[in-house]
Amino acid sequence: MPLLGRDVVLVDAVRSPFGRARPDGLYAHTRADDIAVAVVRDLLRRNPGVPVTSIGDVAIAATTQSGDQGLTLGRTVALLAGLPTTVPGFAIDRMCAGAMTAVTTLASGIAVGAVDAALAGGVEHMGRHPLGRDADPNPRFVAERIVSPDALVMGATAENLHDRFPALTKERADAFGAASQAKYAAALAAGHITGDLVPVGVPDPERGWGLATADEPPRPGTTVEGMAGLPTPFRPGGRVTAATSSPLTDGATAALLVAGDVAAAWGLAPKLRLVSYAYAGVPPEVMGLGPVPATERALEIAGLSITDIGLFELNEAFAVQVLSFLDAFGIADDDPRVNPYGGAIAVGHPLAASGVRLMSQLAHQFAAHPEVRYGVTAMCVGLGQGGSVIWENPHHPDYSAATEENNR
Repeated sequence: MPLLGRDVVLVDAVRSPFGRARPDGLYAHTRADDIAVAVVRDLLRRNPGVPVTSIGDVAIAATTQSGDQGLTLGRTVALLAGLPTTVPGFAIDRMCAGAMTAVTTLASGIAVGAVDAALAGGVEHMGRHPLGRDADPNPRFVAERIVSPDALVMGATAENLHDRFPALTKERADAFGAASQAKYAAALAAGHITGDLVPVGVPDPERGWGLATADEPPRPGTTVEGMAGLPTPFRPGGRVTAATSSPLTDGATAALLVAGDVAAAWGLAPKLRLVSYAYAGVPPEVMGLGPVPATERALEIAGLSITDIGLFELNEAFAVQVLSFLDAFGIADDDPRVNPYGGAIAVGHPLAASGVRLMSQLAHQFAAHPEVRYGVTAMCVGLGQGGSVIWENPHHPDYSAATEENNR
């Protein structure tokens, strides 16, 4: 059962190289909105068949919407990227699922005919805007026991998953973290990563201008043995370490969404077709469980089961969080369908930007696996949420019939 009235396809998606959020990181002296502008400009450059006057809306997500991540990012980035003043835009926030929500929100607009094409993405400069630094949580949250005191500390919620599910051991998490690094390194060597990267000019007050061309966070050669002595920053004697957590990251992403019939008229080849999506809430102190009910709901809407899914792109906020998803659906830790190119533990997690990275990686895997018809992009969300999107592979033999039926 299709969710949408009109087919919505993802035609292309790009991202900046991801940088470490620290004083000497790639983007230490670069504005967040300038990173987003570079990504949007390159996305349009790569798709000259798209009339920019036909872009109906621009949604750019950020978790911290202040300073260079404030002032209605979708509109300001559109203007700075050179889009016509007639193209509107807005900012969006669902913490880690910001870009994912930008995609699904604009896709819904395309599905009902409000617009024919749109740009969706996200940006996070965690070096300038650490998560929660300027937040002022209402004291009622804790005073009235609305949420657990540790619900606002993401690493503490990961420790809570270890507590709740004894099968989620530190040994499993360490092995998963090491595998993420190894898979990313293999994908990079095979040329599967750089095609989506947009070079970004980066200023430095001492060395002048440079060019960011590669991801900074990965640590190739990481081993389980090397993790053994790492501290557990979220709890003394805990199980979550830096090696099983996504690093603090700066970066931006952007995707081009188009109605299926319009993409065909413009001569654009789709990379993904949106089948269904869902968001769900869970107790905030175990926010890592969020993708489970979200995926269950997305599957229900699509009329599919987990056995129909041939590829999974799961955001690796923490290793234990992904493992909780795998256990919920009876999937092995080392299942080759899961994050074939590695994930956020290796490449980084610039919060609101990460959803589109999952989609772009799934698109590459769809092209390499035409026998796979459906894939999932899913992620946990701070304060107890999860998001999941089911996509269809345009390269699958049965894809054309599905598209024709939906566009009647």
